[in-house]
Amino acid sequence: MAITDEELRRSARERVEARRGLVPHVLVFILVNAGLIAIWAWIQRGGFFWPGIILAAWGVGLIMHVWAAYFQRPVTSADVEREMERLRR
Repeated sequence: MAITDEELRRSARERVEARRGLVPHVLVFILVNAGLIAIWAWIQRGGFFWPGIILAAWGVGLIMHVWAAYFQRPVTSADVEREMERLRR
């Protein structure tokens, strides 16, 4: 089964939106985390690096955004058919 033009358009639009949203996401990530690191450096002057927890957790979300924008392929009718066949067995 082929992908219809409407499905292709919807998929293309989702990818364009994900790519356009990536730059603001990266900028906010950098600015907020730089601010948190500055606060940590100013107040604690060493000690436990608590901004690392936020950097790691948010970094996972940022990596998933990059994946969705550039590497994730859309689900096709053939994918659904293969899964249906697998479930029938």
